[in-house]
Amino acid sequence: MKCEKPSSKQDSGFRGMTIVEVKGVGRQKGHTEVYRGSEYKVDFLPKIKLELVVPDDRLEAALAIIIKGAKTGQVGDGKIFVMPTDEVIRVRTEESGEDAL
Repeated sequence: MKCEKPSSKQDSGFRGMTIVEVKGVGRQKGHTEVYRGSEYKVDFLPKIKLELVVPDDRLEAALAIIIKGAKTGQVGDGKIFVMPTDEVIRVRTEESGEDAL
């Protein structure tokens, strides 16, 4: 998947995110490979998982940025799950709520 690289995370106004390399299966359904003469099916494909917590009033902007960077129009572009975050606490300072973001 080719993604357009943003110039910097500061340009978007969001201060932090977590990106994890994961493996998963979806509509792409994997593929078959041959290793040492034996054929086997690879069900789980490498994917990227992005986690970002934003205030409610910045949600639409965050979604637009992610879609612009990830959308190719091909199977495998991914999905976005929007979930509520009940609380956030910055451990170092014990700030909570939006101040902790």
